Amino acid sequence: MKDFFKKRRGPVFILLIVVVGVGGYFIFGNAQPDTASQFQTAPIERGNLTATIGATGTVRAKQTATLIWQAAGTVEVVNVKVGDNVPADFVLANLEKTSLPQSVILAEADLVNAQTALDDMLNSNTSLAQAVITLRAAQEVYDKAANWRKELNGKIHIKEIVYKKFGNRQIPILKEYRGYASKETIAKADEDLALAKAKLDDAQREYDRLAAGNVAEITAAQARVDAAQATINLARLTAPFAATVTESHPLPGDQVSAGATAFRLDDLTSLFVDVEVSEVDINSVEVGQPVILSFDAILNKDYHGEVVEVAKAGNSVSGVVNFKVTVELRDADHSVKPGMTAAVNITVEEINDVALVPNRAVRLVEGQRVIYLLVNGLPVQKDISLGASSDTVSVLAGGDVAVGDEVILNPPVEFSGPGGGPGGPGFGD
Repeated sequence: MKDFFKKRRGPVFILLIVVVGVGGYFIFGNAQPDTASQFQTAPIERGNLTATIGATGTVRAKQTATLIWQAAGTVEVVNVKVGDNVPADFVLANLEKTSLPQSVILAEADLVNAQTALDDMLNSNTSLAQAVITLRAAQEVYDKAANWRKELNGKIHIKEIVYKKFGNRQIPILKEYRGYASKETIAKADEDLALAKAKLDDAQREYDRLAAGNVAEITAAQARVDAAQATINLARLTAPFAATVTESHPLPGDQVSAGATAFRLDDLTSLFVDVEVSEVDINSVEVGQPVILSFDAILNKDYHGEVVEVAKAGNSVSGVVNFKVTVELRDADHSVKPGMTAAVNITVEEINDVALVPNRAVRLVEGQRVIYLLVNGLPVQKDISLGASSDTVSVLAGGDVAVGDEVILNPPVEFSGPGGGPGGPGFGD
């Protein structure tokens, strides 16, 4: 048997080739390509569209403060730990007095003296009170002299004594009448008025000097008190606002230097995320729009927020213009912490009950948006216009297309022939 095949190896090999060729003809030669099976389709449906703008940002607190030591010394007391909530002006820690610079220690004595001087000024106003009385009296004298001088411009009631001779005696008689004042009387009235005016001006200047001087001296005394208190405050750290202690470095007994970091405080009552939005999208963003936030550090949970601020000017970086948009979290919990990276989706438009077309089905042909419908197993091109879009679908705003039509999700790249049948080197996804 082996000899048989060995002797006839050439003819047998040729016979196998012929058999394979004939079989291939009958199997593949008569098969017709199923064009429709090459396309993925989906019906055009009515639904709701939510248009969003995506960005990323970092969580920050409403207020943040990093406190540093203003003087060198030894830490005496630390009153807080990380996680504590403290009110404004709460003393977080202080330094031992004996370890402080001399200027800080002496400030306590300066504060006592300055406060005493200030209290004396506030409680003793004798000179100013006397000036008020003098000014009032000068005003009364001036008013009387002015009224009298005014009366002399017309007829006045004149009283004068005249002497009449009775025998060898001169008897004084009081004579009263209405008439005009003499030049001498008017001149004397003018002199009296000028003197009263001069005294009034003097009294007014003295009062103004004391009043201004008193205010200035009180202001200066208050400044000395504040300066001494500020020097004393160098020995301690206080909370500038109500906040949560998020970092705490000092321990009792530590030797610290001026400028060393001590605490970080964050007002966690509100959390914000600042994101950069492209100039292409910024006009779609408005204050009050809802936001969905997610975090890589917090799995399977979304948070909600709201746009609270939109920048009016953009920043250009490497030729790209972005605008800062600030989002406030509305339902943040203890899992959300300042510094975390957030994925932000701003809802800029919500449209209900509209015809929607999948974005992957849309192509651009000579500047016109088109889709391809599957009709009788063949793709047919249709011009369309679109409205608002999301990541996956767009609103079908116009075109000879109806809800329920099967749109091709992987349309062909090229067509040939009037029927729009496939031709050319390939298809879409």
